[in-house]
Amino acid sequence: MDSIDCRLINLLRINAKIPIAELSEKIGISGAAIHKRIKKLENKKIFTGSQINIDPKKIGFTTLAFVGIYLEKAFDVNFAIKKLKTIEEITECHYTTGDWSILIKIYCKDNQHLMKLLNEKIQAIKGVSRTETFISLNQQISRQIRI
Repeated sequence: MDSIDCRLINLLRINAKIPIAELSEKIGISGAAIHKRIKKLENKKIFTGSQINIDPKKIGFTTLAFVGIYLEKAFDVNFAIKKLKTIEEITECHYTTGDWSILIKIYCKDNQHLMKLLNEKIQAIKGVSRTETFISLNQQISRQIRI
């Protein structure tokens, strides 16, 4: 990657729908060269795809929580993650260091919905000893990494 690739990535990070012509103008190389560089970055797996970002609140998911999951034994992690994948409200799952074995990000319609998922689905997974839940009051930063 060179400085042009870095500028291209940073512009796309801000607006993935920016037209090739506008990228060409801002970076100072031809549209064909921009297209070629984007393909190269995709082939190198620097871009792992594009997606539509849904605003959860606008579709009724007003509670965002982070849940630390404690496992009885470390070897339970693969089984637990397999079960967590079936819970559609979970949008991220991380195997972590520290007190928890797993940290998940979960969107719920309200606190009652969160409580039901915790009690009936997450804490019911074999090997889960307990959970620790943090409700987000407001997301202050959301961005892609800058290069």
